[in-house]
Amino acid sequence: MRAAEGEPLVAVLAAGLASRFGGGKLDADCAGRPLGNWVLDSVAAAGLQPGIILVGPEPPAFASGAQGWRMVTNPAPERGQGTSVALACCNAARQSRGVLLLLADMPMIDPGHLHRLASCPSTAATRYPDGHLGVPAQIAAGDVGRFTGLAGDSGAGKLFYNLDGVTVFDAPPETLCDVDDTSALEAARQILAAR
Repeated sequence: MRAAEGEPLVAVLAAGLASRFGGGKLDADCAGRPLGNWVLDSVAAAGLQPGIILVGPEPPAFASGAQGWRMVTNPAPERGQGTSVALACCNAARQSRGVLLLLADMPMIDPGHLHRLASCPSTAATRYPDGHLGVPAQIAAGDVGRFTGLAGDSGAGKLFYNLDGVTVFDAPPETLCDVDDTSALEAARQILAAR
């Protein structure tokens, strides 16, 4: 199935080193499936087409087995998440498309929230409970060039404040939890298993 006209390229950031977790985070069991699979399922439930998964030189198994998704290798993930954002935006720019950025370690992200972001005609970011803007976020085709030079750990968040006309969406706070360590994984397991 081809992406609908105007639909952003979905890019899942999965190249992190998971140093706080001890490695192997995205393939860890989370309520019966690999942690990284949950966000892919949310993309499908949002009615969006598979896009790209940004991986490091040794890709996680969940990405290797993801049907319909294309892996893009970040050769230097140790240089920070900004490098993966830049690669995603370069891929989108080559297709003259916007890009929907997602983190692979957010298993409870709401499909309805992803759909709202992807349907927005302008660049759109998620507002966190503390007020900062971040991902999931949709960078409109006209803005992707501003993100292709990112590097380091800052990611896309700071650039949203320098763009005009960014639409801000709120999401239920519990859906914005990302899994950084084993205790967060256990908390996510319990929530997801209860659904």
